Amino acid sequence: MDTKLLELLVCPVTKGPLDFDRERQELISRSARLAYPVRDGIPVLLENEARTLSDEELEKLPPRTPLV
Repeated sequence: MDTKLLELLVCPVTKGPLDFDRERQELISRSARLAYPVRDGIPVLLENEARTLSDEELEKLPPRTPLV
Protein backbone atom coordinates (compact mmCIF):
# COMPACT_ATOMS: atom_id res chain seq x y z
CA MET A 1 0.00 0.00 0.00
CA ASP A 2 1.25 3.45 -0.87
CA THR A 3 2.58 5.20 2.25
CA LYS A 4 1.25 8.57 1.03
CA LEU A 5 -2.26 7.11 0.87
CA LEU A 6 -1.86 5.48 4.28
CA GLU A 7 -0.91 8.86 5.76
CA LEU A 8 -4.22 10.31 4.53
CA LEU A 9 -6.50 7.50 5.62
CA VAL A 10 -8.06 7.38 9.09
CA CYS A 11 -10.42 5.02 10.82
CA PRO A 12 -13.99 6.06 9.95
CA VAL A 13 -15.13 5.18 13.48
CA THR A 14 -12.48 6.86 15.66
CA LYS A 15 -10.75 9.14 13.11
CA GLY A 16 -7.50 7.62 14.44
CA PRO A 17 -4.51 6.30 12.48
CA LEU A 18 -4.48 3.02 10.57
CA ASP A 19 -1.67 0.48 10.22
CA PHE A 20 -1.31 -1.74 7.16
CA ASP A 21 -1.00 -5.49 7.71
CA ARG A 22 0.64 -6.56 4.46
CA GLU A 23 0.28 -10.29 5.18
CA ARG A 24 -3.48 -10.17 5.77
CA GLN A 25 -4.15 -7.22 3.44
CA GLU A 26 -5.97 -5.27 6.13
CA LEU A 27 -5.89 -1.80 7.62
CA ILE A 28 -5.80 -2.02 11.40
CA SER A 29 -7.46 0.48 13.73
CA ARG A 30 -6.10 -0.24 17.19
CA SER A 31 -8.41 2.26 18.89
CA ALA A 32 -11.57 0.83 17.27
CA ARG A 33 -10.27 -2.77 17.49
CA LEU A 34 -11.20 -3.27 13.82
CA ALA A 35 -9.45 -4.63 10.74
CA TYR A 36 -10.66 -3.19 7.44
CA PRO A 37 -10.07 -5.31 4.32
CA VAL A 38 -8.03 -4.15 1.34
CA ARG A 39 -9.48 -5.70 -1.82
CA ASP A 40 -7.60 -5.44 -5.11
CA GLY A 41 -5.52 -2.64 -3.59
CA ILE A 42 -8.59 -0.65 -2.53
CA PRO A 43 -9.26 -0.06 1.19
CA VAL A 44 -12.84 -0.90 2.19
CA LEU A 45 -13.37 1.50 5.09
CA LEU A 46 -16.88 0.45 6.02
CA GLU A 47 -17.56 -0.56 9.62
CA ASN A 48 -19.89 -3.38 8.56
CA GLU A 49 -17.12 -4.84 6.33
CA ALA A 50 -14.49 -4.77 9.09
CA ARG A 51 -13.74 -7.63 11.41
CA THR A 52 -13.32 -7.20 15.14
CA LEU A 53 -9.84 -7.82 16.53
CA SER A 54 -9.48 -10.07 19.54
CA ASP A 55 -7.37 -9.18 22.59
CA GLU A 56 -4.80 -11.76 21.45
CA GLU A 57 -4.54 -10.23 17.98
CA LEU A 58 -4.06 -6.75 19.42
CA GLU A 59 -1.33 -7.97 21.77
CA LYS A 60 0.54 -9.60 18.86
CA LEU A 61 0.64 -6.40 16.79
CA PRO A 62 4.06 -4.80 16.57
CA PRO A 63 4.46 -1.37 18.16
CA ARG A 64 3.14 1.42 15.99
CA THR A 65 5.82 3.30 14.13
CA PRO A 66 5.07 6.82 12.96
CA LEU A 67 5.16 7.43 9.22
CA VAL A 68 7.97 9.76 8.21
